[in-house]
Amino acid sequence: MAGSHLQRGLFGLAVTGAYGLVLAPVLAVIVISVFAQEIVSFPPEGVTLAWYANAWERREFARGFVTSLQVALAATAIGVPLGTAAALALARARLGGLRGALNTLLLGPLAVPGVVAGTALYLFYVRAEFWVDDDIKGTMAGLVAAHALLTIPWTVRLVSASLQGLDAAVEEAAANLGARPLTVFRRVTLPMLRPGVVAACLFSFIQSFENLELTLLLVGPGRTTLPVAMLNYLEFRVDPTLAAVATVQILLVGALMLITDRFVSLSRVV
Repeated sequence: MAGSHLQRGLFGLAVTGAYGLVLAPVLAVIVISVFAQEIVSFPPEGVTLAWYANAWERREFARGFVTSLQVALAATAIGVPLGTAAALALARARLGGLRGALNTLLLGPLAVPGVVAGTALYLFYVRAEFWVDDDIKGTMAGLVAAHALLTIPWTVRLVSASLQGLDAAVEEAAANLGARPLTVFRRVTLPMLRPGVVAACLFSFIQSFENLELTLLLVGPGRTTLPVAMLNYLEFRVDPTLAAVATVQILLVGALMLITDRFVSLSRVV
C-alpha cells in the first residue's frame, strides 16, 4: 500500500510538472502584460493596464487583426470542405496502394517548416504569374490560398479520426430504405462527422490566424496580419504592449476552444 501511494504521488508530481512546464510561458506572457515598467524586470515596479490601451490605440494592430480574421475565415471555409472530402475519399474509395501515398501527401504540410513552405509558395507564385499573366504574390487571394493549404492537413487528420468511430451500418440502413447517396451523406454521414468537422474548423482557424512564418513571405505591401504587425512593432520597441496583444490572442483562442468543447467534445477527436 505504501509503495502504491508513493507511485501515485510521483505520477501526480510528474503530471503537475509537465502541465507547469507547458503553461509557464503562457502565464509569463499574461503576467508581463500588466508590468508598469517599459523594460521588463523583476520584481515589477507596479501593475497597470496602460499597455492594453496602447495596443488598442495603435492602428496597425487593429488592421492586422481584421486581416488575420478575414484570411482565417476564408481559409477555413475553403480548406475544411476540401479536407473533409479528402478524408472521406481516403476512408471509402478503393485506392489500393495509392492510399498511403495520398495520405502522406495530404498530411505532408504538417511536417514542412513554415519558412520552407512560404519560400516554396513564393517561388511557385512567381513562376505561376508568367503562366496566368496576373499578380498572385502579395495579393489577398494568394495569401488565402496559402493558408488553405495549412487547414487541409488538420481537417484530414481530425475528420479521419471521426470516421474511424463511425458506424457504417447506419449509412447502409439509410441506403436500403431508399435514400439517395447525397441524402445519406447530408442527413446521416455529415451529422455523425460533426465533432471532427467542428474541431477541424477550430484548429484550422487557429493555425491560420496565428501563422507568421508562411504569411511573412507572402503578405503584400500595405497589408499586414496581426502576427506580422507584432513582429514589425518589435523592430522598434520592446515593451509589454506585445504581451498585452498576445494575452488577448490567448484569451480569444481559449474562449473559442471552450465554446467549441461546450457543443462538441474535443476529447473525442483530438
